[in-house]
Amino acid sequence: MTVQGIFSARSNGAARISALPRIAIIGRGFSGMMMAIALMKTVRTPFHLQLFDPSSSVSGGQALSSSRSSTILNTRVRDLSVEVGDADDFNEWLCSNAEFRAAVPAAIPGFRQIFVPREIFSDYVYQRFSEALAGRKDITVQVCNEPVVAIRKSHGDRFLLESTNPANPLFDTVIFATGYGLSFPEASEMEPSPIRAQRLVARPHTVLLGSGIRVVDQLLQLRDGGYTGQVTILSRRGFLPQSHTPNSADPLFPAEAVPSDLRDIVRFIRAACREADEQGRSWQSVMNGLRKHARSLWRSLPARQKHQFNRHLRAIYDSHRNRLPEAMHARLRGELASGNTVLRRGMAGRRGLSGLFFRAAGSAVDEVIHAERVFDCRCKAPNLDTPLLRSLIEQELAQPDELALGLAVNQRGQPCLEDGSMVDGLFAIGPLGLGSLPDIDLVPEIVSQAYMAAEMVGERFYPKSKVG
Repeated sequence: MTVQGIFSARSNGAARISALPRIAIIGRGFSGMMMAIALMKTVRTPFHLQLFDPSSSVSGGQALSSSRSSTILNTRVRDLSVEVGDADDFNEWLCSNAEFRAAVPAAIPGFRQIFVPREIFSDYVYQRFSEALAGRKDITVQVCNEPVVAIRKSHGDRFLLESTNPANPLFDTVIFATGYGLSFPEASEMEPSPIRAQRLVARPHTVLLGSGIRVVDQLLQLRDGGYTGQVTILSRRGFLPQSHTPNSADPLFPAEAVPSDLRDIVRFIRAACREADEQGRSWQSVMNGLRKHARSLWRSLPARQKHQFNRHLRAIYDSHRNRLPEAMHARLRGELASGNTVLRRGMAGRRGLSGLFFRAAGSAVDEVIHAERVFDCRCKAPNLDTPLLRSLIEQELAQPDELALGLAVNQRGQPCLEDGSMVDGLFAIGPLGLGSLPDIDLVPEIVSQAYMAAEMVGERFYPKSKVG
């Protein structure tokens, strides 16, 4: 049975639903699906789960979105398990997939080190969701396609979610899994959207906006589709993703105490990378080791230095953190070396009839870049001004983080208020917490947070449940 079929089959019985504790998950991307899996595996007493998302299909969210099914994830199989405590689960799932084994025979007996297409990972996540749901005959699941536009406290400690459906239900627990705080765009808007301009160039020309992995995805998609025209990548900072090592780089980090000042931290990490390279290791090992220290370092920085990092260093950090598989990086290098793809640093402005206004770094004047198509591949920043998140803040159920990158949250995803307190029953899972928790947009961190939040739901609202 398909995931949607299971939803339909398990959403009947209004009387039974009303008698159960009610949990809402807003968003059905990876964070939402992961949260649902964690709840079904952790909370042992019956409950009703309601999933809100305007999209009629279950998607991978912005982090997994792509216009081509063959796009490769930039994380190795060994780091993509959705089973906490079983890092080999995804690998075992792949090993049991005869079709995949036949297509990738060189990796047998295991696939831990390889990179796989997004569609394969999505199939794995949905199957684990289906299995978790099939094993819970005591819970009900309902899918709602109406956008949630507001939230407020009602009937004591319960939450009212307002949507276009006049029958606005009450919930004991509400989990925000809206990724980057988007106002629920349609799936087509999640893809890099082409903007056609009047053709004023002698040869085909396409502009790509951004500098992250989605830019490389779009570039390679164009080339794989037979496009031979000029491609210009416009990036504010000009830092494209770096390369993974051929095999996984085990975490490495100096044992001595890390400095507390941002400038000294940067020097410390650069020195550690140089030393690793001199010893035959790699800077990638140091960056992998840094992940274990990133949150404590971030918490220790004063707000002023957090702003400095965000303005001047985040682009560099992200280019070394979100790395490309070696083969994809080699193709990117080849594109840039050929001159058929050009990287330009500066600010992209408004689109005109004949092209895109652009101000190059160091210039004081705008120029017009003429192109047939412009693809916006920039990852959408959290938008705290959407009606839903604005209502959350106005109701004093959450507050922005220090940099307004998203919501201020703790490691379990609970929104933190100005006085340090938290509202029981509310969680923000995944990238909405990036301003508080570095790397919370990565799969291993989302998985860990989802299970921590699920344990909190079990302990807080279902004290007799066996949580583990």
